[in-house]
Amino acid sequence: MKQITLGILETGVPPEEFREQYKSYPEMFKSLLEDSDAHLNFKFFHVLEGDIPTAATECDAWLITGSKHGVYEQHQWIAPLMTLIQQAYSADIPMVGICFGHQLLAQALGGKVHKSAKGWSLGVSEYQIQQPASWMTDVPERFAIQAYHQDQVIELPDNTQVIARSDFCPYAALNFNDRAISFQGHPEFAADYTAKLLISRRDLKLLPYRQSTQAIQEINKPIQRQLVAQWVCQFLRFKLDGL
Repeated sequence: MKQITLGILETGVPPEEFREQYKSYPEMFKSLLEDSDAHLNFKFFHVLEGDIPTAATECDAWLITGSKHGVYEQHQWIAPLMTLIQQAYSADIPMVGICFGHQLLAQALGGKVHKSAKGWSLGVSEYQIQQPASWMTDVPERFAIQAYHQDQVIELPDNTQVIARSDFCPYAALNFNDRAISFQGHPEFAADYTAKLLISRRDLKLLPYRQSTQAIQEINKPIQRQLVAQWVCQFLRFKLDGL
């Protein structure tokens, strides 16, 4: 099995008070994914600091992290990141998007994203499998991971299949014609980090108090974050090794 270099595009950072313990979102993904595939190498790109790759061929595959920003906002780094996505898609270089990354993939490839009138999805969220990809194994009827979002994909790009959905989030996991995959939820979030994030943002009045409190109380419900990591690694191997 060959080594794969996965470029992680860091579009968000944990709150400052959590960085000593949890480091960064790329570090969370590295810890999660290397348990499923020991032959992954990781290269981090600090997009918010202007560290944006100019060539999609710089890594074997790409992963776009979550962010506090909206994909529809006018930040200097969003347009070049969308260009990179379009280049990678055209060159059939595999990509993975998580939360903001899920939304940015959809937007860059022709879909639409907006702030949902439904409000927030917080804590453990369950999704129903709709159309599993051919390379996915151990596929249950439904799975759960942590969620933390208000924006949603509302219109799909062409040639995009819905892997999983929920009543709250109809486009919760997507397969972009076997060239990219994405998840609205956060497989990289462990329960303890999510709980601290919810408590901190609730106490700063950045989240609805009742909803975030309920999510905190239910934060240790079973989730399948390692199963989602397995799917991500299976996708990368399917694309780059033909497995």
